[in-house]
Amino acid sequence: MSDNHVDPSGNTEAFRAFTRTTPDPTEAPSRAPLVIGGVVVAVVLIALIAWLAL
Repeated sequence: MSDNHVDPSGNTEAFRAFTRTTPDPTEAPSRAPLVIGGVVVAVVLIALIAWLAL
């Protein structure tokens, strides 16, 4: 009974092709939530300082 799955390590050419394959580059996560959060924190701190100064 033959095995339909070919092991890439069994053939030098197949192994080299297997090791050269690179995964698809994934997109970096968006930094928009971090920027929006930073702006919200800055506005809250400015409002708190203004309220304490009055």
